[in-house]
Amino acid sequence: MATPYRLPIAALLLSLAALALPAKAAPVAPAVRGEIDTLLERLASSACQFNRNGSWHGAAEAKAHLLRKLEYLEGRDLVRTTEQFIELAASGSSVSGKPYLVRCGGSAPVESRTWLSGELAAVRAGTAAPRSP
Repeated sequence: MATPYRLPIAALLLSLAALALPAKAAPVAPAVRGEIDTLLERLASSACQFNRNGSWHGAAEAKAHLLRKLEYLEGRDLVRTTEQFIELAASGSSVSGKPYLVRCGGSAPVESRTWLSGELAAVRAGTAAPRSP
């Protein structure tokens, strides 16, 4: 005897498939994406190094890594501002929880959050060249 609460198998499978599909996230607003791209380009064109999980990397490699993290967050509609990008993607490792560091020339390393926030202020103020910490 069939119960009135039993769903047909096809409807159940269709419902489960719909839940498994990722939601279509909106891209980051063009003005925000422009600021993020400018920050990443300033990092890539600097003579600075980037520390992730205890290993130093070149600035171009850091840019590529942060772009991958941005794409991940963008796909989940988690970035609305440049500050959110800095906080969620560019400040530390999502694996180890350790902060990222930036070291320029002979300067002492600083947290990437500090360096990128300073660069963002310079971008917004119209300062052209990347600064050293």
